[in-house]
Amino acid sequence: MKKVAVILSGSGVFDGAEIHEAVLCLLALEQNGASWHCFAPDIPQHHVLNHITGEEMDQTRNVLVESARIARGNIQDITQLNAEEYDALLLPGGFGVAKNLSDFAFKGANCSINPNVTTVCKRFAELGKPAGYVCIAPALIPFIYDGGVKGTIGQDADTESAFNAAGGEHVRCQVDQVVYDERHNVFSTPAYMLAQSISEAASGINKLVAQLVAKA
Repeated sequence: MKKVAVILSGSGVFDGAEIHEAVLCLLALEQNGASWHCFAPDIPQHHVLNHITGEEMDQTRNVLVESARIARGNIQDITQLNAEEYDALLLPGGFGVAKNLSDFAFKGANCSINPNVTTVCKRFAELGKPAGYVCIAPALIPFIYDGGVKGTIGQDADTESAFNAAGGEHVRCQVDQVVYDERHNVFSTPAYMLAQSISEAASGINKLVAQLVAKA
């Protein structure tokens, strides 16, 4: 059975991991005969948002603790993730990727990524193991892979511009499509960057996961 490491970024689309995407990823992994284990950095969230009003709340939450809600406790600190023990890597989206795993939401092409996240993602790249990035998570791809790596976040012009400015080659695609950079062995799909429903998000995620596991 192929083992896939999944990196989460909290719990909730606006300040953490996109819950629909995360669950769809885990379900698709199992349906493709793979096992999964979740990881997240043990750090404070950038902020906490009320998901009804969109307003910031006067709270402090921990990315690892919040991610554990999605993983049902099957999760570890990302510093415990050894790429040699897994066959592939998968990152669901959500603003947590751009606010907690990195500061892409605020600095775009000039962003920095959490050093522990960088270390893990780059190790999978160095080993040539397949990786999948979903929704906004592909914004991290140019910072992990060198030399004009291809990826997609769908059709958002500002994010596309930042992706290219960071050294990547953005490829526009539809919600049910997957972009694969064969040279770097990395997959991406837009999911809720374009999706208007869970079913639409699933259309691309299911394809990405099937291809990811097949390459693992």
